[in-house]
Order: sequence, then C-alpha cells, then structure tokens
Amino acid sequence: MDSPTRPVRPFINPLHGIFLAFPVALYPAALLSDVTYLNTAVIQWANFSSWLLVGANFFAALVLVWAVISLFAGRARHARGRGILYLVIIAIMFAVGFLNSLQHARDGWHSVGTFGLAMSIVCSLLALVAAFIAYGSTYHGETR
Repeated sequence: MDSPTRPVRPFINPLHGIFLAFPVALYPAALLSDVTYLNTAVIQWANFSSWLLVGANFFAALVLVWAVISLFAGRARHARGRGILYLVIIAIMFAVGFLNSLQHARDGWHSVGTFGLAMSIVCSLLALVAAFIAYGSTYHGETR
C-alpha cells in the first residue's frame, strides 16, 4: 500500500523570499564594489558601495521583521529549529550590515579598508547562508 504523500511547502512566504533576494544580491554587489575601490582608488566605487549597503540593509530590516513574525505566526513555526537559526542569521546579517554602513560612511580610504571589506565578506556569506536555509528548507503540510 502506498502511504499518502504529504505536500511540501516552502519554508518562507513567497513575498518574504522576494525581500530576501535583495540582500542576497546587494551585499555581494557591495563586496564587489569594495574590491574594485581597493584596486582602483576611485572614490565613486566607495560611494556606490555605500548606496548598495543602504538598499541591502533596508530589505534586511524588512526580512528580519518578517522572520520574527513568521517564527510565531507564519510558516516557520512548523520548523522551529530552522526558524530560530534563520532568525539569528538574519539578525547578525542586519547588525553587521548596519555596522558596515557606518564604516563606509567614514571619509576616504578608511571607509572601506580591511575592516569594511571583511564586514562586506561576512554580510555576503550570511546572506547566502540565509538564502540556503530559506529556499532549501521545506516542511510537510498537514494531510487532509
């Protein structure tokens, strides 16, 4: 006898996934513009990186709020362990991204430097890990 198949649902809401796509794209773009600035010393790359960080942090804040709400009332409540891990990663990503924005607000070469580049790398990696957890995780819905 075949056992009834249970539907597999995504870990996050589709709109949440769209919001998460922005930090996943913008943090690595800021990292690339940081590397370009360090290689060329053209200040416009540092300015571009600052604007990319602003966009990434805006959407990271939306994702963080949504992750908190979904942990208690959304789809993540069914996978509490993954939901908490996802929330912690998003919170760290947002905090490091905010500090990175403050670092990039400094003047001249010190705006990026080693510390700014390191924080851009951390933000990029955390965004990719959060996307892996969000898009790669599924839970089985109830059968009726």
